[in-house]
Amino acid sequence: MLYLNDKEIVLTQEGLAKLQLELDELKTVHRREVNDRIRQAKEYGDLSENAEYEDAKQEQAFIEGRILRIESMIRNARIIDESEYAAGEVHLGAIVKVKDLKNDDTYEFTIVGSAEADPPKQRISNESPLGGALMGHKKGETVDVTTPRGIVKYRIEQIKNNGAKKVKKAS
Repeated sequence: MLYLNDKEIVLTQEGLAKLQLELDELKTVHRREVNDRIRQAKEYGDLSENAEYEDAKQEQAFIEGRILRIESMIRNARIIDESEYAAGEVHLGAIVKVKDLKNDDTYEFTIVGSAEADPPKQRISNESPLGGALMGHKKGETVDVTTPRGIVKYRIEQIKNNGAKKVKKAS
C-alpha cells in the first residue's frame, strides 16, 4: 500500500539488499553510537552551551530521518522483473552498450530506477535523459538524446539481461 507522498520505488534485487543492510546497520550500530555520544555529552553539564550534545542530537536526527526514508523505500519497492519486458528491448535492469555516433566512444551501463542511480559506477536511471531515451529500443537502433549541449545520437550495440529474478513486491 502506498502512503500519502510515497511513490513506487523501482529497485533491483541487489539494490533492495543494499538498502536492507544499510537499514540494519543504522538501527543496530549507528543508533547505539549516537545514543552513547548523547549520554556522554550530557555528563558535561550545561546543555545550552554544549557543542558535543548539539552535534550528537543533529546526527541522531539525520539517522532517524534516514531510517524512515529507507523504510519507506523498502515498503514501496517494486523489484525489477525482467519477464515484464519484451526480449531484446532496453528495460530496467538491462546492461546496455551504446556507441556515441559523433565521436565513436562506447559506453556500457545498467539501467536502474532513480533510487539506485550511480553514474560513476555505470548505473543510470531510467528517468535520466539517456536512460529514458533508450527504454524500449532494440539492438542496432539509433536514439536521439537531448542534453544541455544539444542532441547526441547513440546506437545500441548490445543489450544484456542482468539476471533479475521474478519477484513483484519487497515485503
